[in-house]
Amino acid sequence: MEYLTGESYAEAEKFMFEAIKVAKASTCLRSKCGSIIVNSKGKIIGMGFNSPPGNLESQRKCPVQKKSYHKKVTDKTCCVHAEQRAILDVVANNHEQLSDSVLYFIRINQENEILKSGKPYCTHCSKLALDAGLERFVLWHEEGICSYTTEEYNLLSFEYNDK
Repeated sequence: MEYLTGESYAEAEKFMFEAIKVAKASTCLRSKCGSIIVNSKGKIIGMGFNSPPGNLESQRKCPVQKKSYHKKVTDKTCCVHAEQRAILDVVANNHEQLSDSVLYFIRINQENEILKSGKPYCTHCSKLALDAGLERFVLWHEEGICSYTTEEYNLLSFEYNDK
């Protein structure tokens, strides 16, 4: 992992603010997230926000308490993750540009203010990003904007322990 500085930081910050615009489209009642994917030439090639599958109200499960799900339900959110949607967007529209691209992820509160990310933890998204061939995964932590290789991000996601 690498905390970005200088021009790298400025570029990442610009893309994070683009991801905030995408996050504002989220219809999730728990958390508003946005992701963009940028190719090696610095062009946004995919974007996604978290919302129920198909954006169908019939699929909304936000009011359900996570602890009420069986332990076999490994993803206790009802939404398709922003990262997943962004990857699906690239696969559908720009698949030839997916390898060596960078995914930027941001979470915002109901007032559209940035919520800084914790450590990598979502193995669903980390596995998908790695398998899709993305080069890097970028989060905005309290300490700054941090870039991970997708391999490192996946390993850290499996090591996550919030205790």
